[in-house]
Amino acid sequence: MDKLKKQMEFLVEISKMKSIYRQSIYYENGTIKRENDAEHSWHICMYALVLSEYAPEGTDISRCIKMLLMHDLVEIYAGDTYLYDEKGNADKARREAEAADKLYSMLGEQGDELKKLWLEFEENSTDEAQFANAMDRLQPLLLNYLTQGGKWRENNVHISQVLEKGKWQTRKVDDRIKKLVSDILEDSVKKGYLLP
Repeated sequence: MDKLKKQMEFLVEISKMKSIYRQSIYYENGTIKRENDAEHSWHICMYALVLSEYAPEGTDISRCIKMLLMHDLVEIYAGDTYLYDEKGNADKARREAEAADKLYSMLGEQGDELKKLWLEFEENSTDEAQFANAMDRLQPLLLNYLTQGGKWRENNVHISQVLEKGKWQTRKVDDRIKKLVSDILEDSVKKGYLLP
């Protein structure tokens, strides 16, 4: 099969991302909507671009954006796993690795390069991955805040869970972003959006 045909098949396949709904909710014209993976990916790419001045010095923002575009594609096959779902997270890594193998293999060598970006995001060891992961945690945190606790209240989430899962106390991120997160979480507890 020629390369262009494989690429087109991959692009058609990843359009399924638009039908993978996340736990995150948002308001649209006064109505609560569930965010899909494609919306989430676009939004966190915008976070990385707009907030790039808060990335570690020398961070390649283009690489961050590429990682952010890749990281949730595996949910086409593995589904979205809610961050605070202990049972669902037990086999998440395995399900997503299998999904990555299936999806990225559609592109041959090009798929290998894209899978490397996905792996880099998952391993979270480079400055680019650290910043991309911070944006991936910041966006749903803000959505929960803007929906008066939305999914946090529905799932009885405690501030300690948000701090632990988001790794906000140890995350390599600009102090101004940490302060923003801290302020949002403190206000969320005060307003009853998040359990103490």
